[in-house]
Amino acid sequence: MTTPEKIVCKPTPWFMLRAVAMLAMFSVFAILFFIDGTTGYREKNLEYYIHSSFEDATKAFSRMNSEGNLTPEGWKEFASGQVVEMPSDPSLLPVGTEMPLPWPAMLTDYEKVKSLQHNILWREYSAKNRMSEKVGKEPFDAGKIRIQIIAFYICLALSLGTLFFLIRTSRRFISADGEALTTAQGKRIPYTEMRTLDLRKWETKGIALIDYGGSSGSGKARIDGLTYGGFKKEQEQPAEQLMTRIRDNFSGEIVEYTTVAPEEEPESPTEGV
Repeated sequence: MTTPEKIVCKPTPWFMLRAVAMLAMFSVFAILFFIDGTTGYREKNLEYYIHSSFEDATKAFSRMNSEGNLTPEGWKEFASGQVVEMPSDPSLLPVGTEMPLPWPAMLTDYEKVKSLQHNILWREYSAKNRMSEKVGKEPFDAGKIRIQIIAFYICLALSLGTLFFLIRTSRRFISADGEALTTAQGKRIPYTEMRTLDLRKWETKGIALIDYGGSSGSGKARIDGLTYGGFKKEQEQPAEQLMTRIRDNFSGEIVEYTTVAPEEEPESPTEGV
């Protein structure tokens, strides 16, 4: 008697691509949250406070000039002695931020500030100093910075978990020979020890459950046809071949949905009158 050829269902490209995409997504999020939590939000805070000094400078210039005796020298002397108003908690700013921080040199220039267009001045300053042209309406507090770090660790854990399952699944397969099924976990289950075959999710999700018991032990095995083998016709539907092999050798109870034909409607009393 000829021994049936062994059917082997390896991880499908569909699953591998999804896993790689999830790994990339979680990794990118982890990097972004890490940057914001360690340096990004602090740098944005520094931009916010320096930007505020541009508004303070134009307000001070307008007030002093309204008195009618403001000169370029007088303004320069005043502006050179001003500092950027900073938060009391230095941890909200980038490490190494100068404290106190003088107003930017641009703000000591009488000719530049007299236009009272602080947004134009900031646009010029931010372009030269590689800062954001648009600044937030308020700074980030310690809680918001801490949330970024927490989110980083969550995404890092998800990335590592996804990587673990990706590597583990890539090394697994489901196979069926003439005597038994070998699950993705390496459990060999003889067909004679299979009790129930649940196919209610096979047509829609490619998932089948097998209850077994005997010399191989007892338990429930899960077959995921979308993850192992697949259903592509150009590849001769490996998962469907696997299930056909199991059903051909299975003698237990099969559980699956059945389509019940609708009962014929009774003839109307007036029909045919």
